[in-house]
Amino acid sequence: MRAVIVVMDSVGIGGAPDAARYGDEGANTIGHIAEACAAGLADGRGRAGPLHLPHLVALGLGDACRLAAGRCPPGLTRNAGADAQFGCASERSPGKDTPSGHWEIGGVPVPFEWSYFPHTVPTFPPDLIAAFCKEAGLPGILGNCHASGTEIIARLGDEHIRTGLPICYTSADSVFQIAAHEETFGLDRLYQICIIARRLLDPLNIGRVIARPFIGDAPGNFRRTAHRRDFAVPPPEDTIFDAAQSDRRSIISIGKIDDIFAHRGTGRNFKGDGNDAMFTAMLTGLKELADGGLLFANFIDFDSVYGHRRDVPGYARALEDFDARLPELLNMIEKDDLLIITADHGCDPTWPGTDHTRECVPILAVNGRTTGPIGLRDGFADIGATVARHLDLPPTQHGLAF
Repeated sequence: MRAVIVVMDSVGIGGAPDAARYGDEGANTIGHIAEACAAGLADGRGRAGPLHLPHLVALGLGDACRLAAGRCPPGLTRNAGADAQFGCASERSPGKDTPSGHWEIGGVPVPFEWSYFPHTVPTFPPDLIAAFCKEAGLPGILGNCHASGTEIIARLGDEHIRTGLPICYTSADSVFQIAAHEETFGLDRLYQICIIARRLLDPLNIGRVIARPFIGDAPGNFRRTAHRRDFAVPPPEDTIFDAAQSDRRSIISIGKIDDIFAHRGTGRNFKGDGNDAMFTAMLTGLKELADGGLLFANFIDFDSVYGHRRDVPGYARALEDFDARLPELLNMIEKDDLLIITADHGCDPTWPGTDHTRECVPILAVNGRTTGPIGLRDGFADIGATVARHLDLPPTQHGLAF
């Protein structure tokens, strides 16, 4: 009896009930990608035609989309009974950021609003940057603005290598990001200055400091690496990780899960460079997960590589590649295991801007012991509550098990 939570990062399925508050009324990550594919979208690399996700569809993805948005996207209609329970959930936590979504999945909705940096240039408070430079031994920084990570590295990467000044920027999330060259600046040094920034930002209620290492020697070949690290504040209450750790359960986290939960109770961590490598890491971790254990995985590429870059065909291909490997996971799920496939927010690649989108998320649950519909859930914490009940852990403080 094990539990596996798989987060398809940013794979939203239609605007949340309060989407208008965030300027996201009408956003629909899966729906708009499927519509674009049905209209003839191709990526020039062999991906063409309707969105093809047979295994996710068999689990009820199209039905979950219908619950959330009132319609099933083209190409996602089931021809037989669902192979899993399906439903969807809207988020209770304010905002549409990664930590809030994951913490709520883990049973802890965020009870406060994050702080954000203004859309000004410079964007960071002068006293913050002065203290950061002094403690980090830096003569200054580059950037100091809102930016896309790939764009600002292409624009300022040469100057960074020449001057040794780190590139500091933010986004619509509650985040302070630092990009630096792995070789000329050094990975360990990048992590160290991120730790300094994390401490300085705690009083400002900024959710994450992210180390964004890159390699290359010219704007045309600068590339971010898999050595990203998130320095997040810890969840405000105990999550299912804490409950599992207290009960001495086997715990495995995949990808950036351990960073998101500030390494609190996240057990052994397996990483990979890209969704495909992450999938392999997840299968390896599942083989080693003991009875009664919890595995929690995040697949970041949907969000960081395709959603934020508004790459519709790339996102479609990533979904199809993930779906093609899904049978490998399903074949490892035993009848008394619980597998839940979900998401943490949306990032509609057809939507204006580069921000996340406030959307409902799918809940696809595979388990021989659970019955009945999941329906539309008021809060992601119902996932954590269900996992806790399945593993015979103490009930979570938030959420209702399905």
